[in-house]
Amino acid sequence: MIKRTSKNNIEKILKQNPNWKILDVGCGYTAHKLATTICDIQDLSNFYKNKNFVQLKDKVLPFKDKEFDFVITSHVLEHVDDLSFFISELERVSAGGYIELPTKLEDNLVFENKKDHLWHMEFDDDNFEIIISKKSQFFEPILTVASLNKFRKYFKSSLVYELIWEKNINHRYTESNHQNFEKISILNLIKKYFSKKIRTIFK
Repeated sequence: MIKRTSKNNIEKILKQNPNWKILDVGCGYTAHKLATTICDIQDLSNFYKNKNFVQLKDKVLPFKDKEFDFVITSHVLEHVDDLSFFISELERVSAGGYIELPTKLEDNLVFENKKDHLWHMEFDDDNFEIIISKKSQFFEPILTVASLNKFRKYFKSSLVYELIWEKNINHRYTESNHQNFEKISILNLIKKYFSKKIRTIFK
């Protein structure tokens, strides 16, 4: 079962369960403060000297079945080539967890996402499942990750999915129906905006 949640709700759940073993996967330098184990493909052992850090050297997560009570994967799934296998590994090592994903809009807005992200993700609230398709670039990026963080403060629900799962991460793949789409020109949109503004001024 997977459904929408919020970071505030996740914080409450984790604080209410101080004895939980919590894994944070693929977090880089931004591991959750309550994570008891951190796993990343980079060797960050010197950075996480006071944490249990495990470097991921294979696509199989180096942990026992159901070793953790909760696993956090924030902005990770969209990078993973063998996504179904990775999802099955999350289900294997943990009883549940938190997943944060970019929407199609965020995916297209950010320069760094253009080459790094492989998949588009959507969430089906009727069937409680993640819908996965190959990424399409609808327009040229205009933001950096740093500048996007300012937008998230005001437009978070338009930019990210915050999901909590238990036992299973329901998901399915779909063919992209945007194979022959006409790429949106941000420059043309800006021109139209200012053209309309000018016409309004001189009315």
